[in-house]
Amino acid sequence: MTVRGVRGATTTDADTSEAILSATKELLLAMIERNGIEEEDVASILFTTTPDLTACYPAKAARDMGWHNVALMGFQEMAVPNGLPMCVRVLIHWNTDKPASSLQHVFLRGAAVLRPDLTQQHKQG
Repeated sequence: MTVRGVRGATTTDADTSEAILSATKELLLAMIERNGIEEEDVASILFTTTPDLTACYPAKAARDMGWHNVALMGFQEMAVPNGLPMCVRVLIHWNTDKPASSLQHVFLRGAAVLRPDLTQQHKQG
């Protein structure tokens, strides 16, 4: 079995716990559903937020979903000029036999501009 990385990103409308957790949960559920991810096969999940999001840790969304046996870690991204604001990114390290070409990376809300190639693939497929 190989460890694969499943990527995702989303944006939120406000720097509040409710907005961050809601957007992160929506993203995680989409990543899980589109790829058939089971908690027991997840090695770890990395979460990042842009510097304008400080109200809570987005990893709490995974804990609130009942994912208590997965290693979670949060980071703050660099303040890049003209970078996408109010953005949460997720990288799931997943133990799977699926080939990398079959993974479905998920970019929701305003984060769709980060990878329009992947967003268009999902809309067409």
